[in-house]
Amino acid sequence: MIIAGLQKVTLIDYPGKIAATVFLASCNFRCPWCYSSELVLPERIKKQPRISKKEFFDFLKDRKGLLEGVVVCGGEPCLNRGLAGFIKKIKKMGFSVKLDTNGSKPGMLKKLIEQKLVDYVALDVKLPKERYFQVLGVGVGEIEKSIEILKENKTNYEFRTTVVPTVLDKYDVIEIAKWISGFGRHSFSEGGGRHSFSEGGSKYYLQNFRPEKTIDPDFEKLKPYDDNYLLEIKETIAPFFEVCGIR
Repeated sequence: MIIAGLQKVTLIDYPGKIAATVFLASCNFRCPWCYSSELVLPERIKKQPRISKKEFFDFLKDRKGLLEGVVVCGGEPCLNRGLAGFIKKIKKMGFSVKLDTNGSKPGMLKKLIEQKLVDYVALDVKLPKERYFQVLGVGVGEIEKSIEILKENKTNYEFRTTVVPTVLDKYDVIEIAKWISGFGRHSFSEGGGRHSFSEGGSKYYLQNFRPEKTIDPDFEKLKPYDDNYLLEIKETIAPFFEVCGIR
């Protein structure tokens, strides 16, 4: 396990809590629009300063009573076989834990939930399920398993999507919303007719793309979508979820 970064305080990454964010290096995806290449590409990871576990846990010890939670993200943290033990130690110190994941390791996700090691999970849904292999060269089966694990409602969770121009448009996001909400069994009319309301209180957030230090430099030239366009998408898909928002 490589701890490649630490944000000592965040008010936005863990809903409702004052938290720190720990960044674990390595990822099994190569999203060209990703702006965390130092946590993804092996040649960049080698150059990234590292934080020892002792330094990290000493930091948490000093922040007891000041911080409420810890966000564990990456890269893809679920690639680390020692993740459960790492989080268990955080929990023993009295902190709540939020996990950020791409959903590709449902076995680890299930283990963490069953052992009550995570209090909140954010699953990044990158694309409509039919396009995962086309764009990223990865299958969607494991991600679908993770989605279903979360929808069992054994922990708090959210789905989220970064809306990247040239990769996703309104209709792609609608397809994602249908998929993760289980919409396929129901009727829907975009023009204001019949809608599907999700069960279990699921949450879905749209995030606007930031054109900075992307893995593929061409994405740094893209102009993010206008806020009004994201609002239009959000208003269309909001009936699929108990909570739907823009960050």
